[in-house]
Amino acid sequence: MRFLVDENLSHRVCDRLNAAGHDAAHVRDAGMHGATDRQVLTMAVTDERVLITADRGDFGRELAQTRATEPSVFLLRQLPDVVRADEVAALVLANLTHQITSAITKGAFVVLSPKAVRVRYLPLR
Repeated sequence: MRFLVDENLSHRVCDRLNAAGHDAAHVRDAGMHGATDRQVLTMAVTDERVLITADRGDFGRELAQTRATEPSVFLLRQLPDVVRADEVAALVLANLTHQITSAITKGAFVVLSPKAVRVRYLPLR
């Protein structure tokens, strides 16, 4: 799976996902440090990547306002203030079930927390 890791998460998350056989890129590596949410979403669409972010409200709001059907997004919630890259990658990898992978290929906003998963299909209403 192809991922785009938002700048609010460590670059090391990419290393862990790549080591697990995925293709993960970080927003900063693309020269997108400080980019707007819309620019990050556009990059994810252009590069056919699933965005992984811990940014609580902005990406969901942008997707809802534009009624976008892509990109799929993993929103990480209820994480401690300090979270290790290993833990973030493990949370994502543990939730790449057939059901979640299927939802992502159709266009989904997936909220992941250490205790729950919620899937909403795009466009958000």
